[in-house]
Amino acid sequence: MRGREETERWEAAALVPRASRSGESRGRAEVEPDDPLRTAFQRDRDRIVHAKAFRRLMHKTQVFLAPEGDHYRTRLTHTLEVAQIARTIARALRLNEDLTEAIALAHDLGHPPFGHAGEAVLDEAMAPWGGFRHDQQSLRIVDRLEYRNRADGTTVAGLNLSWEVRDGIACHSKGLRDLGGEDRGAEGPSTQEGWLVRAADRVAYLHHDTDDAIRAGMIREADIPREITAVLGEPRARWLDAIVHDIVSVASSTDAVDLSAPMREGLNGLKDFLADRVYLSAPSRMEAVRGQRMLRLLFDHFAAHPEEIPGDPMCTGSTESPHRAACDFVAGMTDRYAVRTFAGLFMVTGIDGG
Repeated sequence: MRGREETERWEAAALVPRASRSGESRGRAEVEPDDPLRTAFQRDRDRIVHAKAFRRLMHKTQVFLAPEGDHYRTRLTHTLEVAQIARTIARALRLNEDLTEAIALAHDLGHPPFGHAGEAVLDEAMAPWGGFRHDQQSLRIVDRLEYRNRADGTTVAGLNLSWEVRDGIACHSKGLRDLGGEDRGAEGPSTQEGWLVRAADRVAYLHHDTDDAIRAGMIREADIPREITAVLGEPRARWLDAIVHDIVSVASSTDAVDLSAPMREGLNGLKDFLADRVYLSAPSRMEAVRGQRMLRLLFDHFAAHPEEIPGDPMCTGSTESPHRAACDFVAGMTDRYAVRTFAGLFMVTGIDGG
C-alpha cells in the first residue's frame, strides 16, 4: 500500500524542481490532521468532485443554450476535457498531476447559467456591489458556499482547500484575450500547475467549440482559415495532439508552460474566427439576450424577495446583502432550473422576458 508519506517521498524524488509538492503545500486556512492515504491535493480533488456545484455543471451551458442534440459539450464535459489535457501534459513534464487535476476540476464551478452571457448580465447587475466574475465565484463557492463534514460530525462552510488549489482557481481565466507573453504578468497563477490549467482551458474550449459549431451547422471545417489549419494541422482530429506536443516541447526547453509563437498565433486566430462566426454571431446573440433577460429578472426578483431563496446550504447565498444572496442563488442555478424557476415566477403573469 502506498500511503500519503510514500507518495510525498515519490513526489520529492520524481517531480521536476519547479513542480509543486504536496508535502510542501502552503496549507489550508483551517489546519486539519493529515490523511494517512491521500496527499493534500488528492483530498482537495475528492472534495471538489463530491461538491454539489460540481454535479450541477452537467446542466450548465458551455456555448450552445439548451442544445437539441446529446453530444454538445456542457460545462461538465468541458471541465473533464480540461482535466484530461492538463494531466497528460503534467505527466509528460513531471509536474504534480494531483494538483493539476484539482485545479482543473474546480476552475469553472462559479459559472452561472447560459455561459458567458449569464456572467455578463450578473456582472452588470452586481456592479454596485463589486461585480461578478466566474473565477471569483468559483473561489467563493469552495471557500464559503459549499459545506463539508468534519471528522467530529459537525458541518461547516467551505471546503478548506489548500492554498495552491485556490490560487489556481482564482487565476485560471483569460476571457477572450490573446495568448501571449503578457500572461506572465502579476495576475497569473503562482504554480506551474496553475499555468498549465490556464493553457489547457483555452486549448480545450477552442477545440471543442469548433467541433460543436460544426455539428450545429454554424461553420464548416472548410471555413476555418488556411493560416490556422497550417499551424494546427489537418484533419481537425490532429489538433489536440499537435497542441499538446507543442506545449511539452516548449516547456521542456524553457521551464515554462507556454506555446511556441506559431502555435500561439494559430490558436489566437482560431479564437478570433470563433468569436466572429460563433460566439458573437447573430443566432448566438439572440440566444444570449433571451438568457440574459431571464437571469436579470430572476436576480431582481430574489434581491427584492430574499426570503424566497430556498434553505439548502448551497442556495442560501450570503448574509452580506440581499443582492449578494440573489447573485449566489441565481449563479448556482443550472440552465434548466433557471428556465423552470423563471416560468414559475413570471410566465403566469405574462412577463415572459422575450
